[in-house]
Amino acid sequence: MDGLVKSQVPHERSLLALFKSSPSSSSLSSSFSSSWTSEVVLQTRSKIRREGEPNNVADLRSEQTRSHIIENEAIQGVGFINGIDGHSGMEWKDLEKRFDQVARTGSGAEPVVTWSEFGFCIGMHSSPEFANELLRALRRGKGWKSNITKTDLYHLWFRMKDNSFNSRMRIFFDMCNRNKDGRITETDIKQTILLTASTNKLSVTHDEAEDYASLIMKFLDKKNKGYIEISQMGSLFKATNLSNSKAHSPMKQVSSVGSSTHNVLHNTSGDFCEEQQEPMSRTEVLFRTYWRRAWIVLVWLLACLGLFVWKFVQYRHRSGFEVMGYCLPTAKGAAETLKLNMALVLLPVCRNTITWLRKHRPINSVVPFNDNINFHKLIAGGIVVGVILHGGTHLACDFPRISESDKSIFRQTIAAGFGYHRPTYTQILATTEVASGIGMVVLMGIAFALAAKWPRRRSPVLPVSLRRVTGYNTFWYSHHLFVLVYALLIIHSMFLFLTDKLMEKTTWMYIAFPVLLYAGERIFRAIRSGSYEVDILKASICPGKVLYLKMQKPEGFKFHSGMYIFIQCPQISPFEWHPFSLTSGPQDDYLSVHIRTLGDWSYQIYDLFQEAVLSRSKGCPKLYIDGPYGSAAQDHVKYDILVLIGLGIGATPFISILKDVVKGVQTTQNDHSGLRQCSLTKGPLKAYLYWVTREPNSFDWFRDVMKEISNSTKKQSVVEMHNFLTSVHPEGDIRSALLSVIQALHVAKNGTDIVSRTQIHTHFARPNWFNIFSRLARKHGGAKIGVFYCGPSKLARELKKLCTKFSTKTTTRFVFHKENY
Repeated sequence: MDGLVKSQVPHERSLLALFKSSPSSSSLSSSFSSSWTSEVVLQTRSKIRREGEPNNVADLRSEQTRSHIIENEAIQGVGFINGIDGHSGMEWKDLEKRFDQVARTGSGAEPVVTWSEFGFCIGMHSSPEFANELLRALRRGKGWKSNITKTDLYHLWFRMKDNSFNSRMRIFFDMCNRNKDGRITETDIKQTILLTASTNKLSVTHDEAEDYASLIMKFLDKKNKGYIEISQMGSLFKATNLSNSKAHSPMKQVSSVGSSTHNVLHNTSGDFCEEQQEPMSRTEVLFRTYWRRAWIVLVWLLACLGLFVWKFVQYRHRSGFEVMGYCLPTAKGAAETLKLNMALVLLPVCRNTITWLRKHRPINSVVPFNDNINFHKLIAGGIVVGVILHGGTHLACDFPRISESDKSIFRQTIAAGFGYHRPTYTQILATTEVASGIGMVVLMGIAFALAAKWPRRRSPVLPVSLRRVTGYNTFWYSHHLFVLVYALLIIHSMFLFLTDKLMEKTTWMYIAFPVLLYAGERIFRAIRSGSYEVDILKASICPGKVLYLKMQKPEGFKFHSGMYIFIQCPQISPFEWHPFSLTSGPQDDYLSVHIRTLGDWSYQIYDLFQEAVLSRSKGCPKLYIDGPYGSAAQDHVKYDILVLIGLGIGATPFISILKDVVKGVQTTQNDHSGLRQCSLTKGPLKAYLYWVTREPNSFDWFRDVMKEISNSTKKQSVVEMHNFLTSVHPEGDIRSALLSVIQALHVAKNGTDIVSRTQIHTHFARPNWFNIFSRLARKHGGAKIGVFYCGPSKLARELKKLCTKFSTKTTTRFVFHKENY
């Protein structure tokens, strides 16, 4: 019997897919038949599972199951107040607490709140207009006064918490039925749509609202009466929510990790190479994830420790130890680590060298080039520790002991190094050695402080004169103080206390190669960028203050998907270069980038091109590019399965990858007659894009790409895209219930999403990452999945934990990568 049940599941899925893909030319009522489809599926399941039962018992159970599921789904469609703004759950004690915060004594003895404060009390403080309409519907026919007592609020809350479908449907109907005649007209629906759109920060025109209202009327008012009654309204949510939630949501198709682990072991897709047959231990996952970083950090720490101990022991046996004690070897040991770190700190920012080394697989397989910026910061931290130990020990211990040392001991030990004159503390500070050291510390302190995140952002309301010295410029120009730092370092190393032999002045030996390499890179970049002046083929101002630039591809310019380039605009500054991911594919004959206004430079280039686009007669500003450079996203070719997660503009690195994946799979399928074997795999076979944004207009940025993928069945089999709009209240909230209805009807009739304007479905609210990872683990058991993320660090930590968790609980291995520029 189990085998029979399993064999029917694909048939059920294909049946659902068949009715979801009804031709748009058919009538709306016939094309939107998900309720009938669900009934057939449920009856099929009942028949399979209860073959031994009498027909009347099986039919009765099937009907009960069908009704129960449909009603439960419909209730979720009008979930109302299942959660308040920014929190989960709402109990009477929560309402009572907020009521007490704003209540005042009315004409009687009992405290009251006004109508306008009702939204705050029920947790809808971000939607006051919608809360007022909800209150109007709840108070219909009650004859209440203008103020609300705590008793009134309790009765309202009790009614809202009623989970029965009829109760919730009555409230929603009353919200739409403004003239209280028991009939909803197309005008009523239009007004409710505009209110819902405004509440969810969606831009819906009056014409669009009329179209959506007409869509609902055609679906419900089949007799063309011109109005809808409450008996008809219920079928709208029962049909649309069941279809919408099951057909599109990737978050409701999975169970918990614990219950899915066994299934994953036996659910490996035949299209992918099976690398892993059982879950890994947490230790193994951590080792595989961090071993490349670990050995680099370990070697670095051992090198620092070894140099410190070497110099410490050396100066422990020198004559100066009798005067300064252990302060001297401590300072000299720290100085030796500073020499090493001042050399190493330049290597992670030699981008051309790193990009070249990435091409060599043996090196790329053992060196974590994706963490170059993190290592740069780590080494900078080592420099801070070294400066504190070296400079602090000198200033607080060595110099006071020298100036206050016994004259006889001073003459017998270190007098020759000071011209046989015991200096005072002030005289020591005035020496070249100390002055140059203090100068280095001051300059590095400025650079470190201005490299933090908050000084790199600036407000667009600042005057132009201040913009040029704030924001990213503070980081960029302050970091160029390193030229003076290294000059002072050479001077400092040539005038050392207690070191006369030239061969002991080894600082130049440490830094010579890194400095020459970095200087050579900067010269090479300057020469190459001068030859990469690009012509602007197209400039567009996109919603959300995003600038789209389509540029001519320079001759001989080759890159891989996931790479980025630096852009310079001489009109803004001839010294500033800013990194941007390429959104064009390697096979395209042009280069494209999307620039969002996040800092001072991006605001200025946006303003320049906006002026050029609006004036039309004015030419576009001159641009130079430098690159391409490798990034973490470039490693996508190592995996059969990709999970690409972008927040807002963070989706840009992955657009080029999607184009490349589709192109690569199509080419391979053509070369191998549509068959791909594991031995022939070169690059990903399947890619999932999860794009999360809080602005609906953001979908305009890559609409062409979404249309290209969604309009092709072959491309849909390779790329699966999910859009998440966080400005809209979660699915099931009354504030977004009507949007879900319109979404389902519009897809059924026109085949396009109302938000993205493509066939790519838009989910409301934030993704449930746990459920998404669980679904992927079940679908691709035994596979190695590359998870690539571009966005804030907070979510990166959550995703990294999930990758570790699911790699240990399932047979699927998730490998996390984060973009760093």
